[in-house]
Amino acid sequence: MNFREIVIRTFQRKSIDRIVWQPRLCYWYNGNQVSKLPGELRQKDQKGLVGNSTIYRGVISTRPYPRVPDEYRGKSVIGVHDLLNASVRYAGEGAGVNVFGTRIDPDAGISSETFEQDGSSITITKTPVGNLQTVGRLGYPAEFPVKNPKDCKIMKYIMDNTDFYFDEDAFKYADEVFGDRGTVQSFFSRAPFQRMIVELMGAKNFFMQLHRHREEIESFMDDIAVWEDRIYDVLVKCPLEVLNFGENIDANLASPRFFEKYMVEYYNKRVRQLHRAGKFCHIHIDGAIRPLLPLLHLVEFDGIEAATPKPQGDVEIDELKEGLGDKILLDGIPAVLFIPVYTRDQLREFTLQVLDTFSPNLILGVSDELPPTADIRMMELVSEIVEKFEP
Repeated sequence: MNFREIVIRTFQRKSIDRIVWQPRLCYWYNGNQVSKLPGELRQKDQKGLVGNSTIYRGVISTRPYPRVPDEYRGKSVIGVHDLLNASVRYAGEGAGVNVFGTRIDPDAGISSETFEQDGSSITITKTPVGNLQTVGRLGYPAEFPVKNPKDCKIMKYIMDNTDFYFDEDAFKYADEVFGDRGTVQSFFSRAPFQRMIVELMGAKNFFMQLHRHREEIESFMDDIAVWEDRIYDVLVKCPLEVLNFGENIDANLASPRFFEKYMVEYYNKRVRQLHRAGKFCHIHIDGAIRPLLPLLHLVEFDGIEAATPKPQGDVEIDELKEGLGDKILLDGIPAVLFIPVYTRDQLREFTLQVLDTFSPNLILGVSDELPPTADIRMMELVSEIVEKFEP
């Protein structure tokens, strides 16, 4: 069986002849400028950095990273996966294209301008019903666009005039690039609760506004849910067989109380839509997960992506298995184990424990992404272990 077949058979709960090894490598790849050959790497004087320096999201890291072996230099992301005998998951990471997108009605009177000021990137979005301001600093949000219920009305106007679409040409390209390496997957807009935290308001202000203006904020989350009907109208018709709810859930924010109140019913509604269309889906939970383990049986996802055990996460492997039940685990090896402070023996023992515990309901990967400080030779070790393992 090839990787594409095994991924689908894993979700179908059919017999497989090997476990898929599917690490997400782009963070490591971009951070180490792997696309460049040794002679092309940026050289700095003594005031800067020399050789294998890393620039990520505007920050230059002075930490000495493990040297990228010559055989990886100049390779594409797909080429690195091939060297590791690994599968690839997402269109954006494996083929550099987005298969989903949004577009604003050109007649809606919505425009935006972005400018730099004091090291920050400021975007002003203008609409007939008011303006919103977003500020980014070093690649991260410093000011979110929605601050209060008044801004919710402006954002609703923007949503009402925004369509979600599937890019068939991008999909065909990604599908060709992937070949037998895996089935093309993608994530899309977050559910209302998570979207408020991660994209629109930020956690602190969201919880303050929810406490002070509960009716208005809950009404706006309902508006988001109505807009997302457009998303699922597209998703059920698109050719992707596996879809990811890229939620980035952390139980410190999406506590059990909030998870039950705002998320379980919504997720199950959407999962059922996708299941009726013959699709599989998994959800990205990359933060604290232990408080949510007793609730995971309530949501009908086929799998959980990026759940991270100790020493990086907050759960033991056996605890995670009990919480997931027969759900598929995507990933499972904490990213920190690939940093040279851990030994090859520690990584080998942990990998075998994950394989023994979750196989065959497992698509093995790095929880959540391979960091630039990782030693790619440790990834080769996992490739060797998976090659010999019988599910």
